[in-house]
Amino acid sequence: MSKESADMLTPVVTSLIFINNRRLAEMFPESLRNLWNEWELRVAVVVSLTVQMILIVLGSRRKYIARDWLAVILWLVYLSADWIVNLSVGVLSNMESTDKKGLMDPEYVIMAIWAPLVLLHLGGPDTITAYSFEDNELWMRQLLGLVVKFGGAFYVLIKSWMGSPINLIAVPIFIVAIIKCGERTWALRSASSEQFRKSMLPCPDPGHSYAKFMDDYTSIIAEGYNVSLEPVIVEAPIVLGHHSKADANSFHPDAVILHDAAYLFSTFKRLFADLILSFQDLESSRLFFQDEQTAWEKAFKVIEIELGFMYDLLYTKAIVTHTYLGSFLRIISFSSTILAVSFFALIDKHSFSGTDKCITFVLLFAAIALQTYEIVILLSSDRTVLWLSRHKNLLGGCTYKIISRILLWLQSCHMIPARNKRWSNSMAEYNLISFCLKDRPIKFSGFFKCLCIHDMVEKHQYKVLDRVSPELKRMVFEQLVEKSKNPLDMNISKQLCARRGDHVLRETGCFDKIGWSIETEFDQSILLWHIATDLCFYTDLNKKSIIIKNSICKESKSLADYMLYLLIMCPVMLPNGIGQIRFQDTCAEAEQFFQEKKYVSDRNQACAALLQVNTDILPSQVKGDRSKSVLFDACRLSKSIESLETVEQWTSEKKWEMINHVWIEMLSYAANQCRWNNHAKQLTGGGELLTHVWLLMAHLGITEQFQISKGNARVKLVPS
Repeated sequence: MSKESADMLTPVVTSLIFINNRRLAEMFPESLRNLWNEWELRVAVVVSLTVQMILIVLGSRRKYIARDWLAVILWLVYLSADWIVNLSVGVLSNMESTDKKGLMDPEYVIMAIWAPLVLLHLGGPDTITAYSFEDNELWMRQLLGLVVKFGGAFYVLIKSWMGSPINLIAVPIFIVAIIKCGERTWALRSASSEQFRKSMLPCPDPGHSYAKFMDDYTSIIAEGYNVSLEPVIVEAPIVLGHHSKADANSFHPDAVILHDAAYLFSTFKRLFADLILSFQDLESSRLFFQDEQTAWEKAFKVIEIELGFMYDLLYTKAIVTHTYLGSFLRIISFSSTILAVSFFALIDKHSFSGTDKCITFVLLFAAIALQTYEIVILLSSDRTVLWLSRHKNLLGGCTYKIISRILLWLQSCHMIPARNKRWSNSMAEYNLISFCLKDRPIKFSGFFKCLCIHDMVEKHQYKVLDRVSPELKRMVFEQLVEKSKNPLDMNISKQLCARRGDHVLRETGCFDKIGWSIETEFDQSILLWHIATDLCFYTDLNKKSIIIKNSICKESKSLADYMLYLLIMCPVMLPNGIGQIRFQDTCAEAEQFFQEKKYVSDRNQACAALLQVNTDILPSQVKGDRSKSVLFDACRLSKSIESLETVEQWTSEKKWEMINHVWIEMLSYAANQCRWNNHAKQLTGGGELLTHVWLLMAHLGITEQFQISKGNARVKLVPS
């Protein structure tokens, strides 16, 4: 539908909704309608407070909890927050401010205080400003909406103004609301793509004056001298000492690693603005990650801290609160709220109803409680711990110990997140054979079909969350470090980024045999190797092979399931292709095959049945290319891999090592191909392993986002 058509239909739709609402209201008894009119506003402000409590408690937890229920709750609550404020201010604006005698209604006077209180809620907690990455781009719309809402609240205040002490309570609350909403809008603006990129652009550098240089050149030539040009290279230093050894004695066990992460983040956050890095940036980072003292545990911990910093910049008020101005504004907000509560407790309230006084007290005390909780969360953040460790001499030994003990006590009481919770440390997995066998039937499937969401629910039903094992991290880290040992060169880096399994097959000497599975489109390679890995896994399982207990076998299967999950549930993180079509066609062929083999009831039987199919003739020769299914091509691949043990005299360990290396190369290729904004979007869902691998690759110089510039090269005039 075009915009013009939508604009023409808007008045019609609005009229129909109004008529239907009137008819719906007339369906209820008059007593029930009167009861709702009396309690509508009271319920709205209490719900608004409840929404803020949910946001402040769950807002930061989505950084390290990768659960669908959390995403759904936050999404509903985040959307409803703005709607409830509109409802509350609208109801207050339409209410009569006088009673039947023409005097100011005390009920309306006390309710008018609720207008700035719900605007304070609209400012949102520090732990969540944007639900999704796109919300930051709408900061201008948010600002204009705030102007309208504040205008409505100000109208309510003027409408209820009678110069009584109760009216004065709204003034400090208005100040707090302006500060909170201003902080949120500023955070949204700063996290928008344009402003975030602009904040990291260097100052304009015109370079050495060319006009002056040529004037000097002309003057020397005019004097009769011969002139030669001599290069002058000013080498830029590579900075490595970015934290003090004294930090090792800090109260926080992560103090030293926080300094490392903060130093690296100050440079590598440019990747999230699609900016390039310099030679010096990458060389310094490579030296750190390739150091023998930097084990895989430290490397991944640094990366998760960096991504935590990135999450805070994009989705919270960290860019405002972690500044001296933010601290000053926090003091003003807290003091103004306490002033409003104290003033309300002291004034005469006998003319107001007990219910309204109770609601007002709850709203005011809740404002203090929420701001106190925000301060506690602020003090426990990585940035605050980093600041404390840098300024412990300034604070003094006694103060420093008191703050450290308070933070540790709050963590032990679970009032604030533990220091090791910076991402979910989980990876979602998806198995094609399990999906085709329908071994997890959906309850109430008929209901979901009526809502036309059965397919979506079914997809999520077969998604499994698994922990990213330390062994998998070690394998990824060691293989990437091994690849990065070459000198830093753009051509070499491009070659490393382009590897997607072909290099492993060539090194192991089996490219001629199974290289066809890698030379296809990337989504097709994922499907082929996913099914083939599954078949190899259950083949060895049926043989009761010892290797099945080995971690390399289990981690390879986990990677195979993880890559299929990305293909099905997060296709934007992979290169463009027809992965969805290949997946549905492959599933259709697999379901047809399993229905024909009625004895197939579990994965073991399914894998055994697939491997029994004769694949001497290529499936494409039999079926053509109408169907994009790769089911029996994957069976051919699995048989070829299994034949390596007999034909090439490979051991099971060597076979699974090859499979594992292929998957890690595919993972690295996908991480490099994924756009920076898609990596940023995944930070709100507990984080992705793919994003951690992408940042690790960048730290090791396996990236295309850098330029070779070893110094500030120019020339000088040498007369002779």
